[in-house]
Amino acid sequence: MLDGALKKCYNAGMHIRRLKLKKLFNTRDLGGIPADGGVIRKGKLIRSGKLYKIPDSTVQALKDMNVKTVIDLRIFTECEEAPDTLWEGIRYVHLPVLCTATPGITREKSMTRTMAIESRRIKDEFGNADNYMTEMYRSVLFSEEPKRYLKQALRLIVENEDCILWHCSGGKDRAGILAMLVEGLLGVDEKIILQDYVASHYFQRARFFWNRAGLVIAPVYMRFKKILFGMMAAKPIYLKKPIEDIKKKYGSIAGYCKEELGITDGDIALMKKKYIEAKA
Repeated sequence: MLDGALKKCYNAGMHIRRLKLKKLFNTRDLGGIPADGGVIRKGKLIRSGKLYKIPDSTVQALKDMNVKTVIDLRIFTECEEAPDTLWEGIRYVHLPVLCTATPGITREKSMTRTMAIESRRIKDEFGNADNYMTEMYRSVLFSEEPKRYLKQALRLIVENEDCILWHCSGGKDRAGILAMLVEGLLGVDEKIILQDYVASHYFQRARFFWNRAGLVIAPVYMRFKKILFGMMAAKPIYLKKPIEDIKKKYGSIAGYCKEELGITDGDIALMKKKYIEAKA
């Protein structure tokens, strides 16, 4: 169940458009989100969870949406354990914005087995899940290796002419960070960016419920369970604090993208031309 703050934030974002596709979780079309006086075009920018063993009906739906490029943001181990289902003619680009397993973000099998141990370390080093998750997001945005891959991902989106899909494992963290950058470049209001982020928690509420239920009976102290519960969530603060850091140093998300990721004013103008249309 969503807590009060999460539910309030999500309910405000009624323009967030979920795509219900079999075996493809936490998928949404950014189309319809207000941006720079208009709205983002539908059928151009899609974010999701992993494309592992998706059925033919889902593959056909993605073909019908003219998805031509898939950006996989997962680490190598995740890709090996759960490879994307691809189809003829698709362009697959692997850009692992995290180079190593990261508790609460990556979803490889070995990480699942060690989460209880890691929760103790996180408790000792960071105090709580909120501090840990915001620090992990900062690491993605401000470390050199992740920035290199974020730069490549944005370049693909700038140059894209059809429909492009990017994903991580759950579609919440790495996919959410890239979505934040794209939306910021398109002039989406910060409140709506956070609403889109929080939607991940709502769209995966059934999986969150069962994961939480499993933790309830797990032989782990409650203080550590609270850490694990927090890492599953998509709390606004996880993204809000890194955005605040960006604004303090660069003035805006666009300023960060220009200074750190090589995006130009011309790129931004081109993106808005491609991806924004007038409100109906």
